[in-house]
Amino acid sequence: MSFWTAVVVMFVIGCITWLRAKKLHLPSERSDHGRTIGRRDPHEQELEDEIAQLRERINVLERIATDERRGKDLAKEIESLRD
Repeated sequence: MSFWTAVVVMFVIGCITWLRAKKLHLPSERSDHGRTIGRRDPHEQELEDEIAQLRERINVLERIATDERRGKDLAKEIESLRD
């Protein structure tokens, strides 16, 4: 076997291996911005839903913390519950 025949054989083996790895490890196609446009993993969807819920909770907490009038009312309510 000549040197160039060995190079071609190794190149073909590398290409086949790369294509099989892409086929097995790529569950969905990706767009230019990295967002999934094909099939979705159920676990991934569950995590995205949980992140959305957490963001909503953070928004509520920020609104409570920054609203001075509501904060004073809330402090009075807490003190009245302690008594």
